[in-house]
Amino acid sequence: MTIGLRHLAAVAAIAGATAVFAGAGTASAMPTDFRCTAGQVDTALLAGDPGAGQRYAYVQFTAKPGVSCNFQGALPVALTGADGITVTPVAEDAPLVTIADGQSATMLLHWTGIEAPENQAHPSSVTVTAPGTTDPRGTDSDPRITLPWNQGPLDNSADAHSLTVGAVTAGAAPVR
Repeated sequence: MTIGLRHLAAVAAIAGATAVFAGAGTASAMPTDFRCTAGQVDTALLAGDPGAGQRYAYVQFTAKPGVSCNFQGALPVALTGADGITVTPVAEDAPLVTIADGQSATMLLHWTGIEAPENQAHPSSVTVTAPGTTDPRGTDSDPRITLPWNQGPLDNSADAHSLTVGAVTAGAAPVR
């Protein structure tokens, strides 16, 4: 019986230490500050290389001078004037991306564009919600970034009606 209690106490002590360690690791992995907002970055929608009906574009974020901020994963995206298009984020286990003083980060958008004109959507704009917080004192901390959509139509049929959003990655968009 004594051996069983000692064993149980040792297991409990190890489990407690593991729980404390895991909790500390989780807390440090989650960014709590320096989140990018619309006022901290210059943002552009840039064309990618199309091929075989596949269409690509990049949302490029460039930190303004004196600014350091973070992105992680696929940011929420909404299209104006594209009813029926499903926006799907694809960003599993995405690393934290930090940009500062003119450095860039990009997020890949992917869709198809080969349907007949009556089965296509023509968005007027794309809105990306950066991981900032809304501040009632002004727009510098507004997380919404709206850009004119200049990338052509998206298929909007029963078979093809989605826009896939990739995780933010470090670096500028490839030059076309």
